[in-house]
Amino acid sequence: MSESSDTTESQLIKGRRSKHDEILAAGGYPHRFDRTDRAADLQEEHANLEPATETGTRAAVAGRLMLHRSFGKLQFGTVQDGSGTIQLFVDTKTAGDEVAELFSNLDLGDWVGASGVIMTTKRGELSVKVDHLELLQKSLRPLPDKYHGLQNTELRSRRRYLDLMVNEDARMVAAARAGIVTELRRQFEEREYIEVDTPILLHQATGATARPFVTEHNALDMEMYLRIATELYLKRLVVGGMEKVFEIGRIFRNEGIDSTHNPEFTMLESYEAFADYEDIMRMVEEIFEAVTESAVGATTITYQGRELDLSAPYRRVSLIDLVSAKIGQPVDLDTSVDDLRRHALGLGVDVEDAWTSGRLLAEIYEEAVEATIWEPTFVIHQPVEVSPLSRRNRDDPRLADRFELVIAGSEYANAFSELNDPDDQRARFETQATARAAGDDEAHPVDEDYLLALEYGLPPTGGLGIGVDRLVMLLTDQSHIREVILFPTLRPEQRGAGEGL
Repeated sequence: MSESSDTTESQLIKGRRSKHDEILAAGGYPHRFDRTDRAADLQEEHANLEPATETGTRAAVAGRLMLHRSFGKLQFGTVQDGSGTIQLFVDTKTAGDEVAELFSNLDLGDWVGASGVIMTTKRGELSVKVDHLELLQKSLRPLPDKYHGLQNTELRSRRRYLDLMVNEDARMVAAARAGIVTELRRQFEEREYIEVDTPILLHQATGATARPFVTEHNALDMEMYLRIATELYLKRLVVGGMEKVFEIGRIFRNEGIDSTHNPEFTMLESYEAFADYEDIMRMVEEIFEAVTESAVGATTITYQGRELDLSAPYRRVSLIDLVSAKIGQPVDLDTSVDDLRRHALGLGVDVEDAWTSGRLLAEIYEEAVEATIWEPTFVIHQPVEVSPLSRRNRDDPRLADRFELVIAGSEYANAFSELNDPDDQRARFETQATARAAGDDEAHPVDEDYLLALEYGLPPTGGLGIGVDRLVMLLTDQSHIREVILFPTLRPEQRGAGEGL
C-alpha cells in the first residue's frame, strides 16, 4: 500500500471514528433489532413483482451496507445479510428529514436495520421503501477496494471476515461445506451408525503414521499429543459392542502445508462390525454419489476445467498393477529391492536404504502414479509394510485388504478390513517401534491399551476415513485447501495495532 493510500485510509478511519464517538456520546448503539425478513426470502417471494409497484406489505431487514448512492432527495443503498442482498430506497418526502440525514451519513460497511414497505423501482429493483432506520454498529475501517472481491490470496485467508464480507464465492463455499458435512452425517445416520466423540488430547499419538503436535499437561505433569487419527478409539468402541460408529472431527498432523494439506483438518472415520473392505468400498460409492448429487444436483461435475463423473461404480485396480504400468514392465513383491530402487530413482523418487520391496512399491505409487489418476478409482491391496493396522489379504499375506479412493490425482478416502489379531498387531507395532527408534518420527508407537482391548476380541470390522476438506474442494471446484477451511494455518503476521489491510 502506498504512502498516499495509507494517508487516505487513515483519514477515512479518523472520520468514521469521529462519527462513532458522537454516537456513543448520544447514548450508543441499539442492543438488538427486530428483523422480520431475510433478503433472499424477500427476493424469492416478490420475484414477479412488476416495476414501479408498491405492495403495502411491510418488512424489516438488517445487514451490512455495501452500496450507497444519492440523487438529491432520493437515496439508494444495498444491504447484505447472510442470505443475499436487498435494496433500500429512501425518499426524503416520505421517510422524513431525520431518516434521510441518518442514511446520508452512513458509511459503507456499517451495520443497519431498516423497515418499510416492499416496492419495486421504475427499473424493477426490489426495494424496501424505508421509513424507519437504525445504525446498529459503525464500521470503523473502510471496506477493501473493489468490494466485490479481494485479489490477494493470502490476505483473503488471513482476513476471512473481509473475504466473506465482499466475496460471494467465499460465502458460497462456506455454505456448501456445511451442506456437504450435513449430507455426510445423514448418510451414516441412515445406515444406523452412531456418531461419537473421542479424545483430542492423548498420551500417545496413535492410529496413523504421522508426526504429532506435542504439548504439556501441567496438572498431570506429562507430555501429551494432539490426535493424528480417531481410529484406535473408535475401534475400542466396536470391541465394547457399538457395532457401527462414526466421528467427524478435527485431526492434527505436524507436517507440511501445500494445496491439499493443512496441519489442522477434518476427517470422517467410521467402523462397522461384521463388514470388510469390500463392503466399505460399495458404501463409499453410494455415499460419494449421494453427497455429490446433494451438493451440485448431479453426479457429473466440472473440476478445474475438466469433467468428472462421480456416479458408481468406480474402477478397481491394485497398487502393484498401477506401478507395473508406470514402470512399463511387471513388478511385484518378489522383485528385488535393488531393481525396485533403480526404478524408483529413475522416476525421481527419493529412496532410503532400509526400505523393503513393499515400501518401495508404495513410494513409487505415491510419488509417480497417484497424481495421474483422474476418474474415481479404488487402489486396492497396499503392501502390509505401509498398512500397520490393516488385515492381511488371505491370498497373499504380504498385502493388506485395503483401498484408497483416488479422484483427480488426490486421495479422498482410505479404508481397510481391520486387523483384529492381537499378536499380529503387536508384531507390527513393534516393527514400527524399531523404525521409530531408528529416527522415523512418523512411525506408529506401541499402544498397549489398544492391544489389551484387542485381546477381548474385535469382530471382523470394516473401517473408513474420508478427508472432508478435500471432498469439499472437489465439489466446490477449489484448487487449494485453504479455500475450504475458514481459518487455515498461516504464519503470524507482523503488523502494528493501528495498521490497515
